[in-house]
Amino acid sequence: MIHGHLHPDFWRVGQTLEKMLKDFPGGAAVCVYHGKEKVVDIWGGVMDDKGTPWHADTMAVSFSTTKGVASTALHICADRGLIDYDTPVSRYWPEFSQKGKQDITVRHVLTHQAGLFGIRRLIDRAENMLDWEHMVEKLAAAETQMKPGRGSAYHALTYGWLVGELVRRVSGKTMPEFLKSEIADPLKLDGLYIGVPEEELLRVSRLVSAMKSATPKPKGKRGKKKGPDLRRQILGRIPQVVRMAQALAPRGVGKFDFSSPEAVKASIPGANGVFTARSLAKLYATLANGGEFDGVRLLSEDTISKISQIQVRGTDKVVPLDMQWRLGYHMAGTTKGIPRGAFGHYGFGGSGAFAHPKRKLAAALILNGGVGTNLLADLRMPQMGGAVLESALKREGQQ
Repeated sequence: MIHGHLHPDFWRVGQTLEKMLKDFPGGAAVCVYHGKEKVVDIWGGVMDDKGTPWHADTMAVSFSTTKGVASTALHICADRGLIDYDTPVSRYWPEFSQKGKQDITVRHVLTHQAGLFGIRRLIDRAENMLDWEHMVEKLAAAETQMKPGRGSAYHALTYGWLVGELVRRVSGKTMPEFLKSEIADPLKLDGLYIGVPEEELLRVSRLVSAMKSATPKPKGKRGKKKGPDLRRQILGRIPQVVRMAQALAPRGVGKFDFSSPEAVKASIPGANGVFTARSLAKLYATLANGGEFDGVRLLSEDTISKISQIQVRGTDKVVPLDMQWRLGYHMAGTTKGIPRGAFGHYGFGGSGAFAHPKRKLAAALILNGGVGTNLLADLRMPQMGGAVLESALKREGQQ
């Protein structure tokens, strides 16, 4: 079922992928770097409902995993002195100052503290997301839903246009152009897109229709009837549920196919990145190795230090978790704990990638099956991260 290369020290990673392919439809790929050695590069399953085998160069839509890639693009701009984290967004994007947003900084955007998470308020249909100019005009004219800098509220979709437009304003390049010229080409990546070229569409896997639950159903006796205390807990979360719907669900999103040719050719930097696992892993390996890989320096060590520092603590106002937001990344949660200093971004449906600079460790998982059944409880990336971390720690203990 599994193809590719797997270092014996990381056999548990292969075992974890094999279980995922048995438990979920579709296919998946995982890649791991330890130091600058590619120790895992494996894949399996199918890339569509027709049963087309997953190939070595198959790519998958990776939803919010895209945010880590988009954030890295902005950090490259900052590293080159084109943008400053504590400068107002309107300095680079003058139209953004409308409706009292003149004090929102780049740092607020990167830490989900800009108060512009409500995409449902911005557009009347999901198809509007395909139109870049429409989206940035709507964001520039929008009013904040909370005072900037007063805690995080996950910008599930709007984040991408905010970051992407800043990259365009300061570099003169669109996000697809920037990724190609400044990241993918220098690092010789085989698949890293936010906006897939026509000639690469055949490599994109489709989200498969036969979906299974991402978490097993509880066995045994049925739970007790919902009493007054539980009802109060549920009612107490209504504001957060409303914010979550505003952030994640533009009207018509249920019928919006993120893996359709029309969708993957567009640039939606908060949600429609299309990657191979090895490209994602090599990018994060660059971050895990001080910003340099194979003679290519993307970021300075000073910038790596800045972006890995926790900026916001406390429960997010959209996602009911303490995400430990960095500058564009969050904690690297695994089933073996949260490694200190590690950072990355995981996506809806189980994909994700992280860098662990202390261990010079990086991992990425992409997939196309079982997506959408559990919004917050898909544990595939944490499970894979646990297998990666456990393997690396054991390997280091043997050296």
